[in-house]
Amino acid sequence: MVGLGVAVLCWWVSCGATAAGQLEYSVLEETEPGVPVGNIASDLKLSAAALSSRNFRFLSSYSESYFGVDLGSGSLVVREPADREQLCPAKAACILTYELMFDDPLELYKMRVHLLDTNDNSPLFPAGDVHLHIPEFLTPGARFTLPSAQDADEGSNGVLSYSLSSSQHFRLDMGSRVDGSKYPELVLEKVLDREQRNTHLLVLTAQDGGLPARSGDAQVTITVVDTNDNVPAFEHSVYSTKVPETAPNGTVLFHVQASDPDEGSNGDVWYSLSNSTPEELRHLFDIHPKSGEVRVAASLGPPETLLEAYVEARDKGAFSLASTTKLLVQVTDVNDHVPQMYFVTFSSPVPEDAAPGTVIALLSVKDEDLGSNGKVTCSMSSKGPFRLKASFDCYYKLLTDGPLDREQVNEYQVLITASDGGSPPLSTRRTLIVSVADVNDNTPSFPQPQQELSVAENNSPGVSLGRVFAQDPDLGENGLVFYELLDAIPFSSFVSVEPTSGVITARTSFDFEQLRGLHFQVEGRDGGIPPRSATVTVNLFVVDKNDNAPYILYPLPRNGSIPVERVPRSAGAGHLITKVVAEDADSGHNAWLSYHISQASDSSLFRISFFSTDAVKQRVVVVVQDHGEPPLSSSVTLGVLLSNSTPQVLLDFEDIWEPRAQLSARNLYLVIALACISVLFLGCLLYFVCIKLSQSPDCCSQNCCHSPENVRHERTMSSAPWVTSTTIDVTKVERLSQTYLYQTSLGLSSGSNSLLLLGKYNTAHLRNLATGVGLNLPISCAQIRNRKGDHTNVNVMIDCVRLCVCVCARVCARARERACMHKSAWLCLQDAGIKCLSGMWLLLIENRDPQIGKKEAVNLKESKEYHMEDLGGSKGKG
Repeated sequence: MVGLGVAVLCWWVSCGATAAGQLEYSVLEETEPGVPVGNIASDLKLSAAALSSRNFRFLSSYSESYFGVDLGSGSLVVREPADREQLCPAKAACILTYELMFDDPLELYKMRVHLLDTNDNSPLFPAGDVHLHIPEFLTPGARFTLPSAQDADEGSNGVLSYSLSSSQHFRLDMGSRVDGSKYPELVLEKVLDREQRNTHLLVLTAQDGGLPARSGDAQVTITVVDTNDNVPAFEHSVYSTKVPETAPNGTVLFHVQASDPDEGSNGDVWYSLSNSTPEELRHLFDIHPKSGEVRVAASLGPPETLLEAYVEARDKGAFSLASTTKLLVQVTDVNDHVPQMYFVTFSSPVPEDAAPGTVIALLSVKDEDLGSNGKVTCSMSSKGPFRLKASFDCYYKLLTDGPLDREQVNEYQVLITASDGGSPPLSTRRTLIVSVADVNDNTPSFPQPQQELSVAENNSPGVSLGRVFAQDPDLGENGLVFYELLDAIPFSSFVSVEPTSGVITARTSFDFEQLRGLHFQVEGRDGGIPPRSATVTVNLFVVDKNDNAPYILYPLPRNGSIPVERVPRSAGAGHLITKVVAEDADSGHNAWLSYHISQASDSSLFRISFFSTDAVKQRVVVVVQDHGEPPLSSSVTLGVLLSNSTPQVLLDFEDIWEPRAQLSARNLYLVIALACISVLFLGCLLYFVCIKLSQSPDCCSQNCCHSPENVRHERTMSSAPWVTSTTIDVTKVERLSQTYLYQTSLGLSSGSNSLLLLGKYNTAHLRNLATGVGLNLPISCAQIRNRKGDHTNVNVMIDCVRLCVCVCARVCARARERACMHKSAWLCLQDAGIKCLSGMWLLLIENRDPQIGKKEAVNLKESKEYHMEDLGGSKGKG
């Protein structure tokens, strides 16, 4: 037995070769669990680790797991003992088929395991003990059929030999049938004598050819009878036929007939299934005892099965004789099974960038029928880029056969039909829904490469200017577009873009006069990996609004006074007096200007000739108006002097205009403030003069005004913390007239000791104005600082103490020159106070109307020396 096991094991190894994707192994039936059959990994030229890494699967269609694969070693081992006779009862060769499948990449192998027979079954007589009735008158040589034993083993293990127990009357012989099969026969060796012995007991032994051999016994009981010497004889020793597997019960298979020449009951033949018929087949057939008609009694079983039964014909004699015949029934296949379709793997959705040849599904087809009835072919019906490729045996692959585009078609219906080769053929249909998964293969697109937006100037920050929008046909994050301002550093202070909606908002208020438009780019980027992006150029135009009044370039008032043009009295209609030039910073209709005369002293003068009776001074107000909505305007006042010669002193145009307005609340406060300051000033001045006079009787002399004590007192007062300064604003305008004007402010500042004078003066007139009010300002009293652009700031720092001291010195000097020394100190003080109040009064006039009162200071400075009466002379302003 050990030597036989080694020989069989060597044969297993020789059978475990891989050929055309198929493995074959052999193993003895009833092998104990855990015994290795072969190594699948080595036979497939793979490592044992590859089984786990490639997701190895062991596919079996059997209910019991007879074999398994050890993933650690790659060996095929026995899981459960297999009984060949149970698995393959009617087949000479017992082969178990399995499928081996690997993923990544997908591979499929077929494995066949030959289940080898072992001598594990003893011969068995289906009919049990045998009873024979042998008439005594039979001569030696008579033969009697004995039942055949059955052995489920295969090959030599199933080959039977028979033996009979010793007897002087009988011997055992083997008979042959037409098909060559052997069966035991009992041969009469010696004539029987019922009177000597009427019953003979023999033992029939059947032994197989296995190692060790197995045997089975049947007891043969022979009863010796007399009479009936003819045995019924069949027309055929073997009856054969083919019947479809779906043959219904009652189908007639055979009509067997046997003849017996005896008469009477000895010749009356009855039919029945012989004891030689296997027990499991007895219920399949039904035989009529008189007619010998054999019918189907039950389902004949699977197709391609050969059924073997025996029919016995026995007469009705007192000592009945019988003979047997064989029935061979071959069950043929019928196309009664619809092909079955199974999907081993199915991948959906499929990425739209999947390369052609990508495996979508692996399917297997199976048909229980045999032959052409079980041969299945698959076909595909689909409008999509797919194809069906046959693998080996009954497996098919569904592959992509072209590019996929989810934006064109996002889902396909693939109809797969499996048809067998029967007549008529049977088929199965399955529909696969193949979805196409989105990938980021589309770039966001804007409707146009450029987009125009507009915004009216003076807008509020944060107002929406418009929106940019890009389309992306992808799904999810791949189609979600985010917006971003490119080159954000130069443009982020003007506009911003909302990342998700693309809304463009203004971050500042636009001024058309400073910025006419912007050109920037917005990028639309999707959320795919990697992201895709596109840009759009946005042209933002600022729309003009009428927010600038016309600006008059010429003529401009000089020194804060009305521009004066001289016109000869002999001038006729159409005489050009002057030209008003203006500009508007707006554009379009907002900058179209029209000129109108709104007011004039005598409007008829500017349409007809002048007459000698007309007034010498005329005043004209020219209004410049634009065409905006609403319109804005500016005006300029012109003075016209009707004279044939140039006067030495320009006439005053202030008194010919409309009556002055009443004193406003602001001017009222200013008058009250001036009165208080004047009282304080006169008190301080009187105090200082009294102290000075008490120290020296020579108060008005030049030495008194410039004594060291006065200088020290002057410095002390200048550095006092309550002494503040006032700034003179100087504006430089360079227009058509090329005149340099200075916007000055001399008046009450935040401190209580500063003077404020409003008006427009040049440098010379500023000094003349100061001199006209009796203020001889030294250079150190004014500071000039530049202003950004075309303007210049002149800061004139004047403190009341220094002003008082300077005025006092000036008064004393004038009084001495004009014999002021002969006057009393009160007159000197009165002279200085009058001069100071005169300057304050000019300040009040300037505050009420910036255009008048400028000439007052100029007229006061006609000569370097003037008397105190001059301050109250002209027009009663003193």
